[in-house]
Amino acid sequence: MSTPTAHITCSSLSFAWPDGSLALDDFHLTVGPGRTGLIGVNGAGKSTLLRLIAGELRPAGGRVKVAGEVGYLPQNLVLDTGLRVDAALGIAAVREALHAIEAGDVGEEHFAAVGDDWDAEGRARATLDELGLAHIGLDRTIGEMSGGECVLLRLAALLLARPDVLLLDEPTNNLDLYARQRLYAAVDAWRGVLVVVSHDRELLERVDQIADLRDSAVTWYGGNLTAYEEALAVEQEAAERMVRVAEADVQRQKRELAETQVKNARRKRYGQKLFEQGSVPKIVASARKHSAQESAGKQRLMHASRLADAKERLDDAVDAVRDDDEIRIELPQTKVHPGQGVLVLRDLELAHGARVRGRYEVRGPERIALVGRNGAGKTTLLRTLAGELAPVSGEAVVGVPLRFLPQRLDVLDDELSVVENVARFAPDATNNRIRARLAHFLFRGARADRAAGTLSGGERFRAALAALLLAEPAPRLLMLDEPTNSLDMASARRLTEALEAYEGALVVASHDVPFLESLGITRWLLLDGELRDTTAQEVRAGL
Repeated sequence: MSTPTAHITCSSLSFAWPDGSLALDDFHLTVGPGRTGLIGVNGAGKSTLLRLIAGELRPAGGRVKVAGEVGYLPQNLVLDTGLRVDAALGIAAVREALHAIEAGDVGEEHFAAVGDDWDAEGRARATLDELGLAHIGLDRTIGEMSGGECVLLRLAALLLARPDVLLLDEPTNNLDLYARQRLYAAVDAWRGVLVVVSHDRELLERVDQIADLRDSAVTWYGGNLTAYEEALAVEQEAAERMVRVAEADVQRQKRELAETQVKNARRKRYGQKLFEQGSVPKIVASARKHSAQESAGKQRLMHASRLADAKERLDDAVDAVRDDDEIRIELPQTKVHPGQGVLVLRDLELAHGARVRGRYEVRGPERIALVGRNGAGKTTLLRTLAGELAPVSGEAVVGVPLRFLPQRLDVLDDELSVVENVARFAPDATNNRIRARLAHFLFRGARADRAAGTLSGGERFRAALAALLLAEPAPRLLMLDEPTNSLDMASARRLTEALEAYEGALVVASHDVPFLESLGITRWLLLDGELRDTTAQEVRAGL
């Protein structure tokens, strides 16, 4: 386990992808013991930074120094499906040697394999139990486990290895509510160096400090997510006030420069008039003219310099204000009237065994949260309703235009631009109309011409959502499967804003309860073998 000397140091760190795009440039960071939440917009370089610290990527410049052993849980975890649980935990060889010794084989090689790890199997079972995996035997294979179980298994392996530094990249993405509580407990108990990248509010409430990554620099905030948001609100209020002061100063400097130019012009005309009337000798007039020109030039330069300084201060003030553009759209074509039939399920049996007994009906613009543990069949149900999978028995009747946004976001063609992708869903819409509507989704100008394959996670989700909501005919039943996975908090907020304008029926499968509550859910459904009604309180209690 970690000692107080464990730490991470990044000095003048730079990293670029093969296409030349710069992820980090002249980046500096020092992290000591404690729980650090690393946040930032999609594309800021959070996952890249963790991979650099873990040694998965080589920096283009600078250096990464880690004092202590590193344990790393990646966002996109890939495990060999044929691997046994004990091998994934790193105790297969020790366990085999222990069993040989217990069977009476006293070969020296077995004692060498065990070393001081005589309690390896007991510690492994205890760790699995702490993470809610007591039901998983050590001889089971990875292929028999759900995605969420694999994440917890990898975490168990890291805890057993007792690293000095623990790096977690979006660890709750594929976890159900029960599994999240187990991970939260592990984070609460951690006493070493922990850096976690996450958009999970409940997880970020458990950290000791927030590191906000923007433009290859980190700003530190003491405390948890709530403390960060409070501090940021104060900062932004001050920044906006400075913008107003700077704008007023720019206008004042412009006005003074204009007034100076008018005064100089009047003096010039007056001097010229006196000269033409012969009121002053020619030599005196010439001297006065030269002096006036010199004075006017100095005044003009002085006011121009003051104006340039004021503009620079304004630019600095504007830079300090965060880009919090909001999605503001109107989608009247999506409206579903109260009482209008949307969806009917009758004695539905799904491909993976879950059932909908009797009759379930959705009428009007209901906002439905679909919850349940990993492997319960939520995605299977949504895919069945979307017509992608056939039910084993029963029927699902959809009475309105439907659109489905899967976890994979594969509704977009990576080779096409954002505009071209939307045009696939609205073939009769003009290019100008598509661009005008995409602007409301924050895709303006050249941003709308970017290929989908080059978008960050948040941008990609926003483009996919725009394609579905702007489709023709307009969707009156929208289904989203784990929409906040891989979204930063700003993108999740923008999703909520977009859905505020949606007037149709909504079904959202998610483990993110705060996000679901922000959508104004009117009905909670639990899929646990069978579909039944539940409440937000029951969901929060961990079912």
